[in-house]
Amino acid sequence: MFDLSGQVALVTGSSRGIGYAAARALGLQGATVVLNGRSANTLDAAAAALQEEGVKVQIAPFDILDIDQSIAAVDAVRDSLGKIDILFSNAGIQHREPLLSFPQQEFERIISGNLTAQWALGRHIAVGMAKQGYGRIIFTGSITAIRGKPQITAYTAAKAALHGMVRQWAAELSEAGITVNAIAPGYVATELTRNLWGDEAFNTWLQERVPQKKWGEPDDIASAVVFMAARESRFVTGQVLAVDGGLSSCMM
Repeated sequence: MFDLSGQVALVTGSSRGIGYAAARALGLQGATVVLNGRSANTLDAAAAALQEEGVKVQIAPFDILDIDQSIAAVDAVRDSLGKIDILFSNAGIQHREPLLSFPQQEFERIISGNLTAQWALGRHIAVGMAKQGYGRIIFTGSITAIRGKPQITAYTAAKAALHGMVRQWAAELSEAGITVNAIAPGYVATELTRNLWGDEAFNTWLQERVPQKKWGEPDDIASAVVFMAARESRFVTGQVLAVDGGLSSCMM
């Protein structure tokens, strides 16, 4: 089950963390994976590590904020590999500041990176998927779109809209053989959350608030990505799956 041999998977934001773990998991299931990030050097190192495990991999350096560059890079991938079967649209950006002092310019930048860029790149890839009559589109959502959190007003707004977009796209793309879903990660131990690992107060809160009383690992998200990318998930679309140890499901 979940054999992805012969399929091509593009994973944005995949030089490290959740994106890298997802690309690795997809590759170990047989997919040819295309790694994306802004730095070619970082991507080369990630690709080399995957190749040592027998994963078929290419790199596609581009910045998701540059939509024209992103679309050109996707077209180059299609020219090279012939198709894109799976998109895990994971790259995103963040800005933390209290609502009352949050600059509108930053709000618009975060909305652009976490919503507009996702829409534009995803739509472009969906055109090719529709022509081949098959595709899997998976977005990284957020539990902050399910439960509010201070100081990330733009991010929360963008991810909430992204969750809505998942449902709308599922309604529109299903007849073309494309499923569209999102994963909403909880607190996952990555380089981006490193500053919280050693925060005693935060870890006490996490132990009290998360039913499983632990941090998630990138592989926890990666396994959900493999499921949503597989042919076996053909009847699952328009869904947002929280992978968060139960954080968003209960009041504690």
